[in-house]
Amino acid sequence: MFYVSMFFQYVSQYMKTRLQYRADLVVEIFSDLLNQAVNLIFILVVFGHTQFLAGWSRDEIIFIYGFFLVPYAIFSAFFNIWDFNDRYIVKGEMDRILSRPIHSLFQVILERIELESLFGIVTGLVVIFYAGSSLNVEIAWYDPFLFILFAVGGALAYAAIFIAIASIGFWSDAKTSIMPMMYNIGNYGRYPVDIYNQVIRFVLTWILPFAFVGVYPAAYFLRKEEWFAYSFATPVIGIGFFALSVLIWNQGVKRYRGAGN
Repeated sequence: MFYVSMFFQYVSQYMKTRLQYRADLVVEIFSDLLNQAVNLIFILVVFGHTQFLAGWSRDEIIFIYGFFLVPYAIFSAFFNIWDFNDRYIVKGEMDRILSRPIHSLFQVILERIELESLFGIVTGLVVIFYAGSSLNVEIAWYDPFLFILFAVGGALAYAAIFIAIASIGFWSDAKTSIMPMMYNIGNYGRYPVDIYNQVIRFVLTWILPFAFVGVYPAAYFLRKEEWFAYSFATPVIGIGFFALSVLIWNQGVKRYRGAGN
């Protein structure tokens, strides 16, 4: 209950701060929408030259992209730690974090929340319904519950990767980081993994599980039965990788030397 109370207190303060600058908030939301529109246009341009991509139709890939936007929005809202190394390790903010009686990762997450990113869920749902109606996707009564389960699992898998990468800073306090490169690699999760070679497919499934953010869970709703095992493995992979990333984080905190000399 203590952590729940802290969460809502942080959210309350965050909302008060953001609503003081409403124009800035609107610009950020518009910028996110524009970025998502550009990615969607890229898909449409690709399918302007071909009808299928490794057996996947245009609407199926648009559906996968729409699903990807939902867990990605959750990740962006609550795990915005792309600058962790520079801000908390190099500049010494981690010293302040460790002086408080609350888990360090939980504090970092709360300090970096960007709730406006949750608007991406709306965009994702709009894209899903558009593509789903074109594909005549049938929805069972339990599918909305599976959708939520898969979306949360995908968000945890995405977060796990970046928490583990951020933890590297505890061992190496260099200002450079591989975080930007990993954000670019994460884009591969927007597309079916079978369009890549075997090595990339293996990496995106079992090492950097970006495929569990988009294509694998979306395959269930597209009734791709050959992918069902991966679809239902999404929450397991998400929880497993997230637990592993927290373990890596905790070990890294023990190695943290502080910003002093």
